Amino acid sequence: MKILICDDDREIARAIGIYLRNAGYETCEVYDGRAAVEAAKDEEVQLIMMDVMMPGMDGIRATEAIRRVRNIPIIMVSAKGESYDKVSGLDCGADDYITKPFDPVEMVARVRACLRRYRSLGSAEEAPSVLKTGGLRLDTETKEVTVDGEEVNLTPKEFGVLKFLMEQPGRVYSMEQIYEAVWKEPAFNFENTVAVHIRHIREKIEIDPRNPAYLKVLWGIGYKIEKIDEPGNETEGAPAGAGGGPGSGK
Repeated sequence: MKILICDDDREIARAIGIYLRNAGYETCEVYDGRAAVEAAKDEEVQLIMMDVMMPGMDGIRATEAIRRVRNIPIIMVSAKGESYDKVSGLDCGADDYITKPFDPVEMVARVRACLRRYRSLGSAEEAPSVLKTGGLRLDTETKEVTVDGEEVNLTPKEFGVLKFLMEQPGRVYSMEQIYEAVWKEPAFNFENTVAVHIRHIREKIEIDPRNPAYLKVLWGIGYKIEKIDEPGNETEGAPAGAGGGPGSGK
């Protein structure tokens, strides 16, 4: 099994790698959170050892980003051992937490335990390739988006924003969260960029972009994709679907 090690201290990353390879695992090393998010896309990676305190994208944000696309064991490794830090690490999606300096034997045992637990219980259900809400449909494999059967042409970044929001319908994300998840870089002077992409998406998927049925704003908080039952299956009190195809202004 391949284990991804992420730590900005290369000596610590190298040491962890030695212990794990001696235990029979294959390893690869990266040295910042952003590189870890990219490396985690490798389907051969079966567990991640994630440092918490790193410049740029820290381990908490990297874990949150990885959790949106993969469900594999993540063990946080940090010199900060306070309860608050441990809780923060576990709350962001980590499976276990090790405090530096750690016992190499215990570390390997925790790795084995996490892998054994995932193998025996099975990972969570994989995210569906087709995301739906009301008449809005997004296929993550073919990159096709349709509204009530009519195809909508989105740019790659527009597709990324819509996909990110549709993965958790009803959940509100700030502009900063959207930018960092889609552009995969620290948010800096990002507000106008996100706002422009949101406006363009609305123009393409909404009948009335000024009164959107799908892509909603909560002023001062962020954006969300509305949860809408599929047309013909609305429950009492649920919002109706957008109905009809995209506006002619797309």
